Amino acid sequence: MRRIDVTGADGVRLAAWEFREERVQGDASGVLLLHGLMGRASHWAPTARWLAERHRTVALDQRGHGRSDKPSAGPFTREAYVADAVAAVERLDLGPVTLVGHSMGALTAWQLAAERPDLVRALVICDMRASALGAASQREWQDWFRRWPLPFASLDAVRKWFGEDDPWVERPHPARGEFFAEVMTEHADGWRPVFDPAQMLTSRETWVHDAHWDSLAQVRCPTLVVRGLDGELGRAEAQEMVRVLPRGAYAEVPDAGHLLHYEAEHATAWREAVEPFLNGVLTS
Repeated sequence: MRRIDVTGADGVRLAAWEFREERVQGDASGVLLLHGLMGRASHWAPTARWLAERHRTVALDQRGHGRSDKPSAGPFTREAYVADAVAAVERLDLGPVTLVGHSMGALTAWQLAAERPDLVRALVICDMRASALGAASQREWQDWFRRWPLPFASLDAVRKWFGEDDPWVERPHPARGEFFAEVMTEHADGWRPVFDPAQMLTSRETWVHDAHWDSLAQVRCPTLVVRGLDGELGRAEAQEMVRVLPRGAYAEVPDAGHLLHYEAEHATAWREAVEPFLNGVLTS
């Protein structure tokens, strides 16, 4: 694994990590992994390792996240996120690329595929809805951020709050606690997120009020829609997304939640859901 810095839209510096086995040939197909809101490239590490056995695999910290720039003036628009992903594909010579996106990263991926079909070979959408979530959803997120007991005294406190004590957690969720522990950094007074919650709300504002069926229907490459049975994307909507996609396919991971690509206990099922699709489209 090696770090690569990429200049994105508006000159924003983006941090990326390339996973590649030495035995993988130089002309191996490229895969770009796009995390969701509040995520970071490291959340893809388990997936990237098995993908790298056959493909040139890059995980990107999107603007405002991880070790990438967090410009105070933004922008954090859909256009900016898509332009950053285009810059990563072009400057790292990954195209035609397979895009694997989770949540917000999946929306970025399918918008890129719709706008630049010349750059995209295949697409995996992981637990992202195409329907509008509405203003109430944004208000809920604002209230949720206000409840965070910042700063956290330790990473164990982070794990406990997000995995057990968070009002949004219906039952203990250790993977969720670990997920958020990975996006914290230590300050003099304790542990705080590496991202600015206000920037996360701004990013989210640009997609929650709109439906995204039109852009989904414009995706021409083979596309797999994957959901966890306990995730945020319902089965009926997922199957409608597959129907709308010109070349759509469907898979689900039993017992998994929204973080189905990250939950260690579902790692094998996640791979079994995704790998046959990728093998089919990338070897045909």
